[in-house]
Amino acid sequence: MTVADHMDNSVQNVDIAIVGGAMAGATLALALARLSGTEKPLSIALIEAHLPDHNHPGFDARSIAIAHGSIFELSRLGLWPKLAHLGTAIKDIHISDRGHFGMTELNASQFHLDALGHVVELERVGQVLFSELNKTQVKLYCPAKLSELIPDIDSHTLVLDSGERICAKLVVAADGLQSKVRSSFYLPITQVAFEQTAIIANLQTDKPHQHWAYERFTETGPLALLPMADSQGQPRLSLVWALDHHRAQTMLNAPKAEFLAELQQAFGYRAGQFIDVSERHAYPLNLSYMPRPIHHRCVFIGNAAQTLHPIAGQGFNLGLRDVVSLLEVLNTAREQGEDIGSAAVTHAYLHVREHDRNSTIRNIEFLVRGFSNQYWPLALGRNLGLRLLSWFPPLKTPVAQKAMGWK
Repeated sequence: MTVADHMDNSVQNVDIAIVGGAMAGATLALALARLSGTEKPLSIALIEAHLPDHNHPGFDARSIAIAHGSIFELSRLGLWPKLAHLGTAIKDIHISDRGHFGMTELNASQFHLDALGHVVELERVGQVLFSELNKTQVKLYCPAKLSELIPDIDSHTLVLDSGERICAKLVVAADGLQSKVRSSFYLPITQVAFEQTAIIANLQTDKPHQHWAYERFTETGPLALLPMADSQGQPRLSLVWALDHHRAQTMLNAPKAEFLAELQQAFGYRAGQFIDVSERHAYPLNLSYMPRPIHHRCVFIGNAAQTLHPIAGQGFNLGLRDVVSLLEVLNTAREQGEDIGSAAVTHAYLHVREHDRNSTIRNIEFLVRGFSNQYWPLALGRNLGLRLLSWFPPLKTPVAQKAMGWK
């Protein structure tokens, strides 16, 4: 159902209004629709500014790694079977430090798993999620933008750019880094600039990837390659290359042959020879997070609550844990007959998320700063750490658990 189906100016009353329908918001809406059941189902509105096509900022040309733990949760919510055909398995991860001796591997077989995770292309995922949303009772307003948020004691009223009004007991902000909901409440956000820009593109290689993913730390920042589905029989990898702003701009505009040569020099030939590259995109890399991702009758999830450096591919996986935790809190409140927008509910969500969220943010910042620093004692320490993981495999277990999206 689109905004065209809601052209009267009457107030639509719902239990939950979700602002933002990218990965976190759409997943939450589908999970709520599935988990609400038939007895006292929750009424849900989803407000999304963009249609799910290549122009959607959340369903663009990027690929993401969905960790093993996230796949478990998506399966539990009944969503992974809808997406599994889009995934390319990550069976092995090679981690190295350019110019140093440190390297190690994480292998699915060591943990008796078929895969450590799967890589999906966001544009294709968006189309599937919205197709599934159209099969539910979720009131979908798309394309529609939030113009104003009017707070009250027992609810919030959301005014859309069409003039329509939605009254909700609970607002879930899933509207990204530039959250309109957050700015409406004048809530603070902490930002840490890493002085890096990520070059995002898809690569063609001269040999199959064999389901290997690579994380290579360089003096300018991390360089990650993820396995993708072949295109017309041609092996592909998804690239995330962190560079300083000036170097990134140079590489963004460089002729294709020059770009591939510079990338090959930075990465090496472990993944084969890079023979072609798709359109390149650039994203500034920052760490942003809300100290308290809740407000009166409002919770923040996904990139609206925090945006991470892509160094360990944990952005969506952390956002999905936001979704899962919120679902558990809401289900408990519903079963106990509580007001789902009450302070008790929002604070329960804050409490459940606090440790995982804070530790993940700290770990990401440590990795970025630790592996971008060429101070020799620090470089020696991190390379010894990587070598120890190879020499003593039991040490890999906690590292692998984090990589696989388990808390």
